[in-house]
Amino acid sequence: MFEGSIVALVTPFKNGEIDEEALGRLIEFQIKNGTNGILPCGCTGEAATLSVEEQKRMIKLTVNLVKKRISVIAGTGSNSTREAIELTQYAEEVGADAALLITPYYNKPTPRGLLLHYEKVAGAVEIPIILYNVPSRTGISILPETVAALSRIKNIVAIKEASGELNQVSEILSLCGITVLSGDDSLTLPILAVGGKGVVSVVANVVPRDVADLVHNYREGRLEEARKLHLQLFPLCRAMFLETNPIPVKTALGLMKMIEPELRLPLSEINEEKKEKLKEVLKNYGLV
Repeated sequence: MFEGSIVALVTPFKNGEIDEEALGRLIEFQIKNGTNGILPCGCTGEAATLSVEEQKRMIKLTVNLVKKRISVIAGTGSNSTREAIELTQYAEEVGADAALLITPYYNKPTPRGLLLHYEKVAGAVEIPIILYNVPSRTGISILPETVAALSRIKNIVAIKEASGELNQVSEILSLCGITVLSGDDSLTLPILAVGGKGVVSVVANVVPRDVADLVHNYREGRLEEARKLHLQLFPLCRAMFLETNPIPVKTALGLMKMIEPELRLPLSEINEEKKEKLKEVLKNYGLV
């Protein structure tokens, strides 16, 4: 279930509200192009500015639209353990296959606090839990030793590793057998090479087939094909972070006529100079 290409799906807005029609288009686009899983309400989905009720609605809509054709991994993390439990229980109730929980942001918990947080959430549900380490967003990095300790909890099964540190991935895998998923598109191939099983991808929003093929080719032993896709995707991966994610990817999807490129404050429109750079990369890739 937690292998291959999992898209960190954007939340499409129209006039300030979730655009259900566009959401349906995005999900069908992903399924048609070989994506293995859909992740609503992650960082790319602007979960930080969704209300709890909007998060629940996005999770339920995604489950209903996917219709069990591929996995749905709901973003249910919070800096409040109580809220994380509420969201994760809701995800389980409406039929999500798993939940992704970001390390609590702003609070900056100690390793013991992280252990207690994840133990409490995992103990409140039966669905699989994926840890999410992204220190650039949260201000803390989960230690490999903490990951190893958490991996002994039966339903904590994977980690999305977005620290940007290959040493972190190698240390985790040297300590335990937890499934590691890349959280950085430009590092997917290197992470696969040290034992990762897939990626939770931003760039898959715009090129799902190529991201899926990269992982599949590597795991099937077609290393040269995977390397070529990595190099082909690399400029696009970099372009997705010209400004704060998901500003560039939503702009790209807007240019591709997939969604209205609407963001929710405090995120704002991409500046014109970077938009032109993004357009050039998309044009070179044949997307616009």
